[in-house]
Amino acid sequence: MKKYVVYFFLGILFLSLSSFAFHKFYMGIFQVNYAAEKKMLQITSRIFVDDLNKGIEKKYNKKAFIGTDKETSADVELLKKYLSENFTIKINGQPKPISFLSKELEADDVLVCYSRITAVEKFKTLEILNSVLSDWNAEQQNITHISAFGTKRSVLFTESSRKEVLKY
Repeated sequence: MKKYVVYFFLGILFLSLSSFAFHKFYMGIFQVNYAAEKKMLQITSRIFVDDLNKGIEKKYNKKAFIGTDKETSADVELLKKYLSENFTIKINGQPKPISFLSKELEADDVLVCYSRITAVEKFKTLEILNSVLSDWNAEQQNITHISAFGTKRSVLFTESSRKEVLKY
């Protein structure tokens, strides 16, 4: 009988610990740096590639294979479209086009995207809208680090908080 009790508690312990191991978190990391000498905003995005493919599929009703051997140029165009619709920046109240530069796969599951906004003079306000993946997943959180004029700020974007205005 004692043996069965030990097995029971070991089973409960295993199930409770394994539930933590299999729990997935939904997080994107974005970095926005103002390079005054180059008059540009440099943007780096780190997003779990499987979530990104799901988000693109849900939004456009088309299966995407970004970051895989099956990736096509159409997938990359969908990625650019998705990012341009879900990550926007206004400088002094004026929307600015973000140019997608490149992407790379990091650690087999994180897609790193590089973008920029050129011809950026000194500014007073920076408005960021970041709804990447939170448009289909309420658990998605996007941390955005902003470096400008010698200061560093961080903003957490969620399903209920998608836009932030920073004053300089």
